[in-house]
Amino acid sequence: MNSMRVGFVGFGEVGRIFCAGLKAAGVEWVGTWDLKFDAAHLQPQEGAALRNAASTLGVVPCNSLVELCAESTLVFSAVTASSTLAVAQAAAPLLRQGTFFLDLNSASPGTKRQAAALVDAAGARYVEAGVMTSVPPYGIRVPMLLGGTHAAVLLPALQAWGMDAKVASEQLGIASATKMCRSVMIKGLEALVLESYATARHHGVEEAMIATLQETFPGIDWQRQGSYFFSRVAQHGQRRAEEMREVANTVREAGFAPFMASAIADKQQWMADQARTGLFSDMSHQADSLSPWQAYADRLLNPLDAPKG
Repeated sequence: MNSMRVGFVGFGEVGRIFCAGLKAAGVEWVGTWDLKFDAAHLQPQEGAALRNAASTLGVVPCNSLVELCAESTLVFSAVTASSTLAVAQAAAPLLRQGTFFLDLNSASPGTKRQAAALVDAAGARYVEAGVMTSVPPYGIRVPMLLGGTHAAVLLPALQAWGMDAKVASEQLGIASATKMCRSVMIKGLEALVLESYATARHHGVEEAMIATLQETFPGIDWQRQGSYFFSRVAQHGQRRAEEMREVANTVREAGFAPFMASAIADKQQWMADQARTGLFSDMSHQADSLSPWQAYADRLLNPLDAPKG
């Protein structure tokens, strides 16, 4: 299995973690391509920094999607949810015959089926994946559901590398539907905590409010969980907002109006927009030294207190 050549479309947080994990698992050739490698899309120094980060991991930074697909026998798609179908469209005609295309993205069952039709029509083998929790701190061992007619064929290779993957169904959409329905709860809880905690902080009732949560749900450390949620959304709110728009599509595919999913997407987007201004630039996101949720809430309540520059 280590003879398989693995390419990653997308070198964000998930791409970096998976690339490093696969190299550690003994995969001989791991390559990556990211739109940001192209200096025409951003500052040249940022593209160079990303390439250097890949090289430091022993990962080959490819010059184009064409090059990545030509070199790979397994391609992971690890981009933002809104780019799921676009990547499949771009990659499908470039994939070698029989290449596996493993779609890690958080997209609706309908989107995954459209992507699969493109890849399979080109003679490659599409496998959907539902990544069932945050990749950190699990790394490549993050629980993952697979779907599609080719999932069972790919599964032994993934398990040989230490991945916690299992086949949910040969039917496309089951793995992604499981993931999307879970996201209504998890991303929704994040959004609720952000709004509840910051509002409680404004009114000076946070200690009393959290004490009632602790009494009702004693198995959760609500202070620590609050800090974790604020941190993750401050870092990845944009990605979460895009995922929740795909969740809204999943709800529509079931015949319902996505009132909750749409509201969650709006809250995540709002937090991403605040972060983009540099509002949380001095916060610690390290697991062992998270900035307290109160610091995030205070910054939201008093944005003029944010560090300048």
